[in-house]
Amino acid sequence: MPAADFSHVRSWVFDLDNTLYHPAARLFDQIEVRMTAYVMDSLGVSRAEADRLRVHYWETHGTTLAGLMREHQIDPGPYLDDVHDISLDHLDPDPELAARIRALPGRRIVYTNGCAPYAERVLAARGLSNLFDAVYGVEHAGFLPKPEARAFDTVFWIDGLDPSVGAMFEDDPRNLAAPHAMGMKTVHVADDPHHADHIHHHTADLTDFLTRVQG
Repeated sequence: MPAADFSHVRSWVFDLDNTLYHPAARLFDQIEVRMTAYVMDSLGVSRAEADRLRVHYWETHGTTLAGLMREHQIDPGPYLDDVHDISLDHLDPDPELAARIRALPGRRIVYTNGCAPYAERVLAARGLSNLFDAVYGVEHAGFLPKPEARAFDTVFWIDGLDPSVGAMFEDDPRNLAAPHAMGMKTVHVADDPHHADHIHHHTADLTDFLTRVQG
């Protein structure tokens, strides 16, 4: 039962995109369009080639940004500002989810491969502001992305987080491998389950899952 499995947890770590809101909002569709345009402009390539590179960098380096930085020395600041300049009109406040997060015992943080200012905008649109003790973006990990273990190590060191009493909630199964290896409870948040040894739980409904965790 989830309640028993999480009775020791005192640090709750949530990814942002497609985790604290449902993918039906399709925010990442907007971000991908802007990423492709940025790759086109920065590298002088066609849209088709930019799309190919965007996916290739995500698969190879963890994020498109990581690939652009490592292979083309792209400045991350302007990139992050540009690709996250999107409409949040499809997001609605979720008071039930807010209540469940507020009731969690211990420390609550957001850790995203996006940037922290974007995360704060999303949290505000979802009615989740002021629920978290900290919000960390890729900039806090020196622009190293999840799923790299060093990225988790850096953010958790900054936060003073003890993984042995932590839980990680993520939509991307890759990003649960390092937390699992560190001793955290791992929860895959997605419509379709992904079966892997590093995933302890799956849920298609984060609010319902947190309700069951709290007994």
